[in-house]
Amino acid sequence: MKRSNAIELGLTIPLQRHLHIKTLPYGQGSDHRFCWDIHIISLRGRPSLLAVHCHTRYTFVLYDLNRPEWERLSEVFLNGLRRSLSVIGFPAEATKELCGSELPLFTRTHGRREVAFLNRAWEDVIAAELALDESSQSQPLLDQLVNAKLSRCAGIEGLDTAARRLTEILSQI
Repeated sequence: MKRSNAIELGLTIPLQRHLHIKTLPYGQGSDHRFCWDIHIISLRGRPSLLAVHCHTRYTFVLYDLNRPEWERLSEVFLNGLRRSLSVIGFPAEATKELCGSELPLFTRTHGRREVAFLNRAWEDVIAAELALDESSQSQPLLDQLVNAKLSRCAGIEGLDTAARRLTEILSQI
């Protein structure tokens, strides 16, 4: 499958404000399997990253990012994605393909429907916040609870878990 070497990160307006970014281009990726929308959320009063895969609604959280980490958001995102996928058993080769060979490109979010599903994922994170481990930036238990819940997503019709949908997508890449 031909695709660009970089994935797209659609930044929500609150995250753009937090990063002091005035304008962003629209995404160029017509294949939303390589697109994520990301948002800044508060977990236990700490600024945290919520990342939601546009196609499957696979979600991961990075807890309590500091200012230098927000300034290196592309790298921090990729490292968080690799850790999240590794914890659930995805092989390094599949993770490498999904992550691309370049740093992600910042864009506007990928559409109303995708942002609506990001908001639903955020609600699921808040509902599972008791699983938050304040001693770790990565949140494997919280991620697992959110991704194991039956849900809908923008890229695939019907009710399923985000983890199963992502597994299916990675087998096609």
